[in-house]
Amino acid sequence: MSNEKIGCQTIGCTVKSCRHNDQGNYCELSRIEVRPCTKHEHSRPGSAEDESLCGSYQMK
Repeated sequence: MSNEKIGCQTIGCTVKSCRHNDQGNYCELSRIEVRPCTKHEHSRPGSAEDESLCGSYQMK
């Protein structure tokens, strides 16, 4: 990502239980931390849904 785009993107989010979610449509944070998911017995290596997790999540 170029430096001119930093801070200019919009983060869509539908996780309504997160305190940073605004009316179920997007994240109000100016920056999020994305972390790899902890592998568990039901995860499948290489599956998109098992690869990452929003590390900035905070429960409402």
